[in-house]
Amino acid sequence: MTRRKLLKGIVGGVAALGLPVFGLTFHAFPELGHPPDPHDYALYKNLSYFADGKFHGEISDLPYYPDRVIGGGPGWLRFLLSNTNMPKFTLPVNKLTHTSFPEIPSKFAACWLGHSTLIIELDGKRLLVDPVFGNAAPVPGIVRRYEESPLKREDLPCIDYVLITHDHYDHLEYPTIKFLREKRETHFIVPLGVDSHLLEWGIPPARIHPLGWGKTYTGGLDVTSEPTVHFSGRTFGSRNSTLWTSYVIRGKSQRIYISGDTGYGPHFSESGEKHGPFDAAFIEIDGWNPGWPKTHLFPKEVIKACRQLKAQALIPVHWGVFDLALHPWDESITILADLAAQTENINLQTPLLGEIFVPGETSTRKWWL
Repeated sequence: MTRRKLLKGIVGGVAALGLPVFGLTFHAFPELGHPPDPHDYALYKNLSYFADGKFHGEISDLPYYPDRVIGGGPGWLRFLLSNTNMPKFTLPVNKLTHTSFPEIPSKFAACWLGHSTLIIELDGKRLLVDPVFGNAAPVPGIVRRYEESPLKREDLPCIDYVLITHDHYDHLEYPTIKFLREKRETHFIVPLGVDSHLLEWGIPPARIHPLGWGKTYTGGLDVTSEPTVHFSGRTFGSRNSTLWTSYVIRGKSQRIYISGDTGYGPHFSESGEKHGPFDAAFIEIDGWNPGWPKTHLFPKEVIKACRQLKAQALIPVHWGVFDLALHPWDESITILADLAAQTENINLQTPLLGEIFVPGETSTRKWWL
């Protein structure tokens, strides 16, 4: 082979490799969002949980984010390859369109679309929580879903409020925010700093309502931000530049708790005493591991949190869609269902993906068996 041919081959190989990488980088760029600029930090300087350009939790005895892994596994390749933790069968799904929902939202109803994505109707308002309809990464083909969403984002009914608990990719999805940008009736309630992402994506400032812990937005419903034990960031360099939160939603008659992603801490008993009892608590149940003990809830902690919140109904979320854990996809719900059956006054509701139900009233079944 001549030197010229060899050079052509090398250049061609680099180009063939470089074009897909360039394409993926270009695709990912808008999804990365934009963390707060340093001059925005002046807005947070009097907060007890903000210092040195970062938000901090109130529990410091253990890490909030993974610093080691217990349980093995193929590392980051697990997000590209099929994994033995994934379901071996097609999950039952109740398919939805925009006509599945009443034109005027009901007094009280909910629909779990999988993972942490919820549609909640309360007192004639419709809320969309942590909407993710695609994968849970900034590039395609990574952190894929077990099943397609039971509802396409293009079929969403009219949404009054979008609630974001934090800015991780499995909770904040750029294409969905971009889609909702054109829905002028839709407002966004977000933790401090997450408004920077939405502004970068073209959401008008008047439609964004950032909240710090203990602060309330009132607009037909009262939505209060309360602490959780977690972390944030859409890039390695932006960790904890935005806040993470749980939400308390108060209507005329009902009160709802949304845990967001969280490890266990005193915030459950504090929220229960301050805002409870709750008619329904949507609590995360998946992703626990001894290697990151304060990032997600272990099943026993879910039961404990539910009791401390004084919740009349427990609806598990943050499971059933993405392979983000080092345990089988159904291990959390299986353990939780057994614990709930053994614990007094725990009303566990496990709706199908896409099932519209009334929290605390509708009978559900163990569909994952």
